[in-house]
Amino acid sequence: MAKTPENKIIDYISGIEVNATPEEVEAVQVFARQLVEDYGYKKEQIQTRPQFRVKVRPSDTKKEYPVDIAVFKDKKKNEDDVYIIVECKKKNRKDGKGQLEDYLRFSKASLGVWFNGDERLFLRKFEKDGKIIFQEIPNIPVAGQRIEDIGKFKRQDLKPTHNLKAIFKSIRNHLAANTVGATRDEVLAQQLINLIFCKLYDEKFTPPNDIVRFRAGVDEKPKEIEARITDIFKDVKENAPEVIDNEDKISLDTNSIVYVVGELQNYSLMNSERDVVADAFETFIGHALKGGQGQFFTPRNVVKMMVDILQPSETDKIIDPACGSGGFLIDALKYVWDVADKKYKKLGWTPAQIQNQKIKIATTNFRGLDKDYFLSKVAKAYMNLVGDGTTGIFCEDSLEKSKNWKQETQLKIQLGTFDILLTNPPFGSNIKVEGEEKLKQFDLAHQWKKNKEDNELEKRTLKEKEAPQILFIERCLQLLKEGGKMAIVLPDGIFGNESDSYVRNWILKNAKIVAVIDVPLETFLPNTGTKTSILVLQKLPKTKIPDNYPIFLASAEFCGHDRRGKEIEKDDIIQVAGEFHKWKKETKIDF
Repeated sequence: MAKTPENKIIDYISGIEVNATPEEVEAVQVFARQLVEDYGYKKEQIQTRPQFRVKVRPSDTKKEYPVDIAVFKDKKKNEDDVYIIVECKKKNRKDGKGQLEDYLRFSKASLGVWFNGDERLFLRKFEKDGKIIFQEIPNIPVAGQRIEDIGKFKRQDLKPTHNLKAIFKSIRNHLAANTVGATRDEVLAQQLINLIFCKLYDEKFTPPNDIVRFRAGVDEKPKEIEARITDIFKDVKENAPEVIDNEDKISLDTNSIVYVVGELQNYSLMNSERDVVADAFETFIGHALKGGQGQFFTPRNVVKMMVDILQPSETDKIIDPACGSGGFLIDALKYVWDVADKKYKKLGWTPAQIQNQKIKIATTNFRGLDKDYFLSKVAKAYMNLVGDGTTGIFCEDSLEKSKNWKQETQLKIQLGTFDILLTNPPFGSNIKVEGEEKLKQFDLAHQWKKNKEDNELEKRTLKEKEAPQILFIERCLQLLKEGGKMAIVLPDGIFGNESDSYVRNWILKNAKIVAVIDVPLETFLPNTGTKTSILVLQKLPKTKIPDNYPIFLASAEFCGHDRRGKEIEKDDIIQVAGEFHKWKKETKIDF
């Protein structure tokens, strides 16, 4: 969909230049592409420009209603052979449905779609006792499929899609507006995660020639569909306890379950490109992550820059002890997989061998901790969608004594065992860590005062509370093995406040500072206005930390969006990693 300077776009179907209205960009072009790429209809049997027209009333000879998209039974596009009508007006669901029924009533089409860029609705028209009846259906048929066979896909017939983002957006908006008993985004996100696991399980364990269970048919009773999905969920809980807890349940109302199943049933999530699935998933759960306890998505350009600086390898053990929704782990996994993919292709490995190696890397080397139950569940789902690395994410308090973690966590995560650490810990003036048992693990939870004899800072009494970001610096170094590397997002106060000088002094004595990267104030806006920088450290024994050494310093001026979160073209964060590696080569530092 190419844009022209005059705020025009090229229509996907006809190739004609049209005005780039929100309706056109967000709905007409999006669904036209889905009809071709996802449903398999040929462009030659679809009409967008000039618009197909239908009657407003039986006596209307001018055919006053222009249809946004019309799908015909064949490329001849005879009026009597119109099959599907798609209406893309920016209306609410009730009005959109009413207008779609009007279009269908006075046309030969038997199927209709209303899509306004946010929500989708599918209608079937048929006659009964001389009356026209409209029935909401879970989806429309793919090309060559009968209406009564909607949903009855063999597993091998499921298709990957590039259009998941629009589909997940429609699901989220539909659930938010129509779900009974669950309106909070966090609850809806959790429920979608549960259904995604059902979908993935069904794809994994249905033989290629069998009909999938994750389906919603036109003539099925909604309760039958709900019962079948509930049965799949029981199987998931029994066979994948690491991703679904025993007390978890599908609490969406029956109609909402049918809607979600209908939207997802045509597609293979397992075989869709990982970036496509991750992007769509992030679109959905982004609504649920508004930062109550410093819980924000770290912008992707910042994550990518930090990963590119550390350059993790397939043998590195990698952790994020404040993993949130899993962004650092996902990007690090993609980086490692990309390198591994090229390496094993050169060695002549088969695609199946390479995929098995990738899954082994994900499950063996990637670990995440987050004390928020919802966020840890999101990270598990994210890792499952992208890399099958579900067993490495745990709901724990990273700052708690490791011996107090659950037994399974202790088996998978030990202090002093990680090569790479990437994190953006929670921080904020209202978030404090308290409790003597927890605090006394950390040097940085103590008062520090200068010794009169040599003016050196000395550790004194334990504080009653401390900000988590300060304790995370020490916990992160504790997690690393000797020679391990870390990149952490920190508020600028740690780098400049006089009251935090003891923190800087402690870091200098316990690690080698490799880089300090200043990022713009806008980076985390509109979620938080805290000014931040990225600190890159290498854990070395005190005896091996040199007295004088070069440190990479960089300051990015633009972050790719403004204070309101609106995208801008300027973004120099993405250039920092390249400058770092150029500097590293010139200074010949060992990192």
